[in-house]
Amino acid sequence: MANWDKLTETLARGVARGTSRRGLLAWLGGAVTGAAALPVLPVSRAYAAGGGAGGASGRPAHTSGSDQDPGDRTQCDYWRYCAIDGFLCTCCGGTVNACPPGTEMSPITWIRTCTNPAHGRAYVISYNDCCGKSSCGQCLCNRNEGDRPPVRPQSNNDYNWCLGTESSVYNCSTAIIIGVATEPR
Repeated sequence: MANWDKLTETLARGVARGTSRRGLLAWLGGAVTGAAALPVLPVSRAYAAGGGAGGASGRPAHTSGSDQDPGDRTQCDYWRYCAIDGFLCTCCGGTVNACPPGTEMSPITWIRTCTNPAHGRAYVISYNDCCGKSSCGQCLCNRNEGDRPPVRPQSNNDYNWCLGTESSVYNCSTAIIIGVATEPR
């Protein structure tokens, strides 16, 4: 046992002579940084590109299922989200038209006109906030196309639109088509 103790002491002293606290902290920092990079390895991208959750068709998991309404409703570049500012309800347990369970849709809304890329027609979109639970925290989308200053509140997406509900706590935002936009005169 004495030989084992002597060997351990010799190795520990050798490591102590050859390293410093800063060196050890630098090594630990590098290990933590390296571990944080693991989720961005090609495995994730290969899963998404190879069908993954979307199935063999290659269609994203949350598409509308219609060629007339193209796009992934969980992505910020979906055409209806041209003026949205907030968390997407499609990522929070709701849909593009409905709030997640346990939340309430605000009757107060802001509106914008967005163009459907499938046929080039413009639609009036009502952006309703869902209220009553704390922020969803998923799929933040901040697109300000056509955003107006706060002096035109019906066209400004920076307000907390939950003021007309039981609770003014914001959860997520929907994008509901309320009509076809008319051609300018």
